Formats: sequence, structure tokens, C-alpha cells
Amino acid sequence: MENYTYNSLTLQLEGLQVAEVSTYPVFFFFFFSYLIIILANVGIMVLVFMDKNLHQPMYFLFCNLPVNDIVGNSIMVPRMLADILRPPSERLISYYECVVQAFTTHMFATTSHTVLMIMAFDRYVAICYPLRYAAIMTNKMLIKLTVSAWGVAFVLVGILLGLTIRLNRCRTLITNPFCDNASLFKLSCEDVSINNIYGLTFTVVLFTGSIGSIVLTYAKITVVCLTSKSKSLNSKALKTCSTHLFVYLIMLLCGMLIIVLHRFPQYSGYRKVSAILFNIIPANLNPIIYGVQSKEIRKFLSKWFQSRRVLPSF
Repeated sequence: MENYTYNSLTLQLEGLQVAEVSTYPVFFFFFFSYLIIILANVGIMVLVFMDKNLHQPMYFLFCNLPVNDIVGNSIMVPRMLADILRPPSERLISYYECVVQAFTTHMFATTSHTVLMIMAFDRYVAICYPLRYAAIMTNKMLIKLTVSAWGVAFVLVGILLGLTIRLNRCRTLITNPFCDNASLFKLSCEDVSINNIYGLTFTVVLFTGSIGSIVLTYAKITVVCLTSKSKSLNSKALKTCSTHLFVYLIMLLCGMLIIVLHRFPQYSGYRKVSAILFNIIPANLNPIIYGVQSKEIRKFLSKWFQSRRVLPSF
């Protein structure tokens, strides 16, 4: 007969099952990935705020992505790194810490979608209504868009976790490298139908809204470019939109891979790795992609490096 521990405040994380010979290579891979995330994302935010040429709505909205990437990975990766070096029996986490980690994990994933949605709106206004861009994308509008992106994510994830923490728990093992909503409600022996229904609705609404807004805005941008004879407009659209679309597709494919792998329990190891890479890969690539594609950022970095080469004479 199975023994149950009801509403235990100490949970055990299964974590990554890494062979002993691979422990340190895996540890240092994720450690340096996390280090790059912090340095690259902090660096690009500092660059945006330092250079007045980058004080544009597009870059201010983009800064939401580095903030989200830093917070999301800082809650998950350091804890995971510590667990890699611990034996499985010592990978313990308090229930409250687990709830905070799950909330942050889902906020990270949801906000990644909502931020890219408001960035798509910015590109739509810039290309389809260039003469009205300054009048539409005011500081007040930037604040509204930013609050909307974070606020919608907060409400959706708050309800998601609220439905889970109401449940009584009879298990203590989190079968994941970090805490998320599904892992938490699987600890319960109660009926979780409402959680499954809301979770499915949440996913459908988020992906439908995200994909729908991207398709709609890019369809309108494409129509404007095809009917316009302006080469400069078409060039601008290609550069800025290709960057945004590439970042979006990376995030979307990573997210869909996790959802698909959830349906195949026999591939739980691949699902765990995919869930971690969903956090790490976009967070590493975002500042690099935007940095390489943005003429203003390239120009600033070029001037900065040239100024470093000129040594002061005494």
C-alpha cells in the first residue's frame, strides 16, 4: 500500500539525471550559459539607456525582454546548478519556494509572448503609419503597452497557480528539474479537472492571441510593402521585422517542443532538457540577434571599441 504525506512543506526535486562523469561538463555548460545571459542582457539594456540614438520606442519595448530573461533565468538556473552537484536525496525545496519558482517560470514564458506581441504592434505602426508613428507611440502609450504585457501575464498565471495551491497535497516528488504548475498539481490526490481545463484554455488563448497578432500585423505589413514603391521602407521593414520574427519563431518552436514532449512520458529526459533550453536559448540569442541586426547598436559598439583603442597620452 502506498504511503502518503499530506501537505508536506518540504518537497523533493527529481532534477536532471546526469551520469557522474558528465556532472561537471553539464554544470559548466549551464553555468556559462547563465553568465552569458546576465552579461549580454544587462549589457544591451545599459547600451540602450546610454546612447540617445537608441531612445526610441522599439528599443524601450525591447528592454522588457532582457528584464524578463534575467528574472526568469535567475530564479531557475542557480537553483538547478546547485542541484546538479547534489545527490538526488538532497535535492529538497520548500513548498513556498517551489510555488514562487513555478509562478516565475510561467510568468517568464507568458511574458515572452506578450512582449513580442506589443513589439509587433510597434513595428506595425512604424511601417504602416510612419507619419503618425511619433504621435501614436508616445511615452504614455509605451507605459500602457508595457503594463498590459506584464499585467495580462500576471493575471493569467496568478489564476493558474491559484487553482493549484488550493489543492491538498499527498505526494512530495517533483518530477522536473524545477517547479512548474503541472508538477505542483500532480502532487495532489484530488480531482484536478479544473486545473487541466484552465491550463488547456490558458495555452490555447495565449498561443492563439500570440500567433494571431503576429500573423495579422505581419500580413498588414506585407501588404503595405508590396503596394509601396519605397525601397527604403521595404528595407527597413525587412531588417526590423525579420529580427523580431526570428526571435518569435525560436521561442515558439522551443515552447511547442515542450508541449509535444509532455504527451510522451517515455521521453521525460528530453522534456526536462527542452524545458531548460526554452529558458536559456532565447535569452542567449535575443541580445545577439538584436545587436547584430540593429544599425544603431552596431554603430554605438563600433564607436565604443574605437574609443577604447585610443590610449590617452600623458
